[in-house]
Amino acid sequence: MKFYKLFLLFLIIPGAVYAGADGFDTDVPKTITAQKIEYNIKSETIKTSGKTEISNQSGQKITLVDSYIFNKGTSAYGGDIQLWLGKNVYIKADSITKTDDDTFSKNAVFTACYNCDKFGNAWEISTTKLSHNMQSHMMKFYNPVFWAYNLPVFWFPYFEMPDPTIKHKSGLLVPDFNSTNNMGTQFNLPIYLAFSDTHDATLKVSYLTQENPLFQLEHRLNTNHSEFRTSGSFTHNKDGESRWHVFNDDVIEMGDNVRTTVFLERASDKTYLQKYGFYGDQPYLDSGAKIELFGQSGYVVADTHTFQELRADSTKYSTPNGNILPNIRGIYQTDPLFNETYIKLNADVLGVSGAGVSSQRIIGESSLVSPWTLWGGNRVTASMSARYDVYNFSNTEMEDGTIFSGVKTRFLPSGYLEWGLPLMRPGVTWKQVIEPRARITTMRNLQDPVFAKNNDSAGALLSDSTLFSDNRFPGLDLWENGTFADYGVRWAAFDNDGHNIETFLGQSYDFTKRNDTDPNSGFHNGQSDYVGRIDYEDSKWLSLSSRFRFAQDGMSLRHIENSARFGTTRNYFEVGHIWAAQFKDALTIDKNINEVTSGLGIHLTQRVGLKFNAIYNVTEQRFQRHTGGIFYNHPCYFLSLEYRRDNTIKEDYVGNTTIQFRFGLNLDGTKL
Repeated sequence: MKFYKLFLLFLIIPGAVYAGADGFDTDVPKTITAQKIEYNIKSETIKTSGKTEISNQSGQKITLVDSYIFNKGTSAYGGDIQLWLGKNVYIKADSITKTDDDTFSKNAVFTACYNCDKFGNAWEISTTKLSHNMQSHMMKFYNPVFWAYNLPVFWFPYFEMPDPTIKHKSGLLVPDFNSTNNMGTQFNLPIYLAFSDTHDATLKVSYLTQENPLFQLEHRLNTNHSEFRTSGSFTHNKDGESRWHVFNDDVIEMGDNVRTTVFLERASDKTYLQKYGFYGDQPYLDSGAKIELFGQSGYVVADTHTFQELRADSTKYSTPNGNILPNIRGIYQTDPLFNETYIKLNADVLGVSGAGVSSQRIIGESSLVSPWTLWGGNRVTASMSARYDVYNFSNTEMEDGTIFSGVKTRFLPSGYLEWGLPLMRPGVTWKQVIEPRARITTMRNLQDPVFAKNNDSAGALLSDSTLFSDNRFPGLDLWENGTFADYGVRWAAFDNDGHNIETFLGQSYDFTKRNDTDPNSGFHNGQSDYVGRIDYEDSKWLSLSSRFRFAQDGMSLRHIENSARFGTTRNYFEVGHIWAAQFKDALTIDKNINEVTSGLGIHLTQRVGLKFNAIYNVTEQRFQRHTGGIFYNHPCYFLSLEYRRDNTIKEDYVGNTTIQFRFGLNLDGTKL
């Protein structure tokens, strides 16, 4: 409700109805009650005597004494004013005068937290004079005092703010503070810039006691079919270095069937994001563009990527090898030819370049997939595929260790036959499903078996999600030249109260001798390791999950991931654990991966909450990171005190502890 609309009334008076041209919403009746009401038809003036109340059906109202309203609300004045602009937005004044677009109140009190706390208004502003302009929608306070629970907090000679109807208004936002062990105390002053209802930006200037200032900018623009988001920062530090980062994400809808995405992630160096608090555990930064075409039976996407590595040592990780310029993929699936049988067509074009190495490829693939449901509930799916690759290599390492430049082609037929038999056992309390499943797959390389070592594939890691996949290797470059079988059994049970439990155990078997494989992958000649999972969920308060891998020769544990969550969304405890044996080769044990994560959330009261998260490296016996904080969410304001400790050691970055305090007001549901 706009402030000035309080005086522009649709009045229901015995014997006559008068509509203010810009009053309360004209579709809602307004009522005026007073000890005495006089209406002058000629001057269209209303005069009330004694205590007067004007209200509408939405609950907005004004009470005043001895009021005058002229010319359908273009001018008005009265005394002992109390205004309820919304549920919690309230103004009280000794007197009020309105002329045209301007309203003036004397000895006024304003709050957006009226009657929201039994201890009194959480905050309010008292002022000797309050003015409001209906065109600018700005409220100006003269000699204002900010009060918190009836205690004066600070005084300003002058202060102005938008009225509650304004969602976007340029100006200063509430500052926040944080302190780090590396850069001292940091004072952050945000400046909000509103260009329109769909276009705004936030500029944040940060003063640091032990470093040079930091400048941040976040830009937002929405259109009818697109949205644009850009954020970045810059500083010129005391060592004379210019350090910065830029993140951008634009999504452009170009019709019902076309969408374009442009994304940019860049930083001046590997450690800047961590040192200044912009790091989100991303292993590398990805920049590029993507265009997607949608059809009823088909999908085409073309994308490009350039990468910036952030990790100090990426040799033991699966990382992008070079820049992708471009990658074009298309998928088309026919309607059923008969029964549920269909044909799927895939095409892929990829260019990879970086560090003097490059390759370009064109891949075409067609598949015939025929699923059948037979007697007794047996489910059988047969598939035949044919793929043809054309690669142009430049200084690329091949599987035999040689460096090759030139063109290579290969024809790659494959096929599989999969069987499953879901068996259900209904019960009074629980329903159970047991499903044995098996698949046999054959893949052949009919050309030169010596191919690129690794262009876009990152190697294989056996897990329950790897079984029954068309290609056990991520990416498309690595191709298995042999026959293998996947088999396993799933059991699940569920009841009507939201309890679910599911288990799976499976294995893979290679009939063909495998090429050299990472000893940590879980694949071997013949039988692979055993993989499985156990999941349990109580929709009310408990969730448990475990994924594991056991060695096929002796059943020793090779890999396990556990997670558990107890509680509700407000009060919870969660813990996770990952352990994996690491081998340098088939006989040499390396340091195991052993990591524990934990999280805790407790609401001490309806408004006060605590949160804590930690990652502990058991192998190195140290916390990698832990964070925590106390949060207070009042209907009219919020505040938090948080800390973060990062123990990462990387180049010029050696851990960092940050403590941050934030405070903000809620003005009619909008955070300031």
